[in-house]
Formats: sequence, C-alpha cells, structure tokens
Amino acid sequence: MSAEIVLYTHPMSRGRIARWMLEETGVEYDVEILEYAESMKSPEYLKVNPMGKVPAIRHGETVVTEAAAICAYLADAFPGAGLAPPTNARGAYYRWLFFAAGPLEAATFNHRLGFKVPIEQEQAAGYGTLKAVVDTLETALSAGPFVAGKSFSAADVYFGSHIGWGMEMLRTIEPRPVFEEYWARVSDRPAHVRSKTEDDNLAATLRSNA
Repeated sequence: MSAEIVLYTHPMSRGRIARWMLEETGVEYDVEILEYAESMKSPEYLKVNPMGKVPAIRHGETVVTEAAAICAYLADAFPGAGLAPPTNARGAYYRWLFFAAGPLEAATFNHRLGFKVPIEQEQAAGYGTLKAVVDTLETALSAGPFVAGKSFSAADVYFGSHIGWGMEMLRTIEPRPVFEEYWARVSDRPAHVRSKTEDDNLAATLRSNA
C-alpha cells in the first residue's frame, strides 16, 4: 500500500502516539496541525472525525480514528515494518493493546478526575479498581522485554505511551521498577525520539505564537 498518508494531530494530544507509530513504520506522511477550539471543530475536519478530536489518519480513501486503532491499522498496512506478530500469535498483542485502550485509560482518567468507583459497583465497572489495573500491568510486563513477547510491536507504542505519560506527566501510575525499565526501553527507540522531538518543537512554537 503506497497511498499518501495524512496525520491529523496536535502536539499536545494523543496524536503523539500516532506520530510515533508512523515513525516506526518508516513511511512518509504529511501532517495537518489542528487547533482544539477552531480547526478541530471545522466542518471540513468533522467530515474526517465527527467527534472533532485528534488523532486521525487518512490513507488514500481510508480514514482511521482512535489511537489504538491507528496503531493496529498501520501495523497491518505496512507489514514490512514488523510491528505485529503473525496472525496465529496475536493473543497477547491484541489483549494488551486493547487493555490499554479500555481498562487502563478509563481507570487512570477517572482517577485523574477524582472519581472512585463505589465498592458495590466495582464488579460492574470495566476496570474494577485502579490498583487492579496497575497490578495487572505489572504482571503483563514482568515476563518482558515487551508487552506482547520478545519483539517490539504496535502494542508497545500504545501501551508504552500510557505507561510513560501515566508515570511522568499525569501521575496516575506509580513508578514501579518494572514500569520504569520498560518505559526506558521503548522510549529510547529512534522512532520515539524523532517523534517526541518533532512534537516538542511544534508545541514550543504554538506556545510562542499564542
């Protein structure tokens, strides 16, 4: 697949995940930077993502939103990058990619808002408790070196981003040794360093022009 890719993003958003994933694939892509209160809500962009949020990608005629879906799509669209296990070995890959998109994100965001699931509702909640989620993360990473096995994959882009942000920026995940070692391992990848540098520079430019 060689159609042009466009990344719709903002440097202070989950778009950082999509850019990291694109850098891992090694394919060329264009970038459209959108502003939260303006161009993200424009009629033109709402045709791309009716939620008026980033990230989104356009690959030819295909539009994909939601960072986890973008990671999974790009891994399949560019198999030469080796970012997804063989189809018959994707159990852990799918499990932890979507565990991060579901229970992990819900638990950490609710914690950030100061919301705690009532004890009598923990069984009904998708994640139960933040402690249960974090303990599960530790178990997932204890086998190492990557979340889906011995090889780095798209699951590490998404899962790793949540671990890193949760420890360093949002303070929603306690910095246990296994998390720190894992984040150091994945964040040191050249693709992540490139994408982070690009987004950090863009964020600084936007702040200076505000």
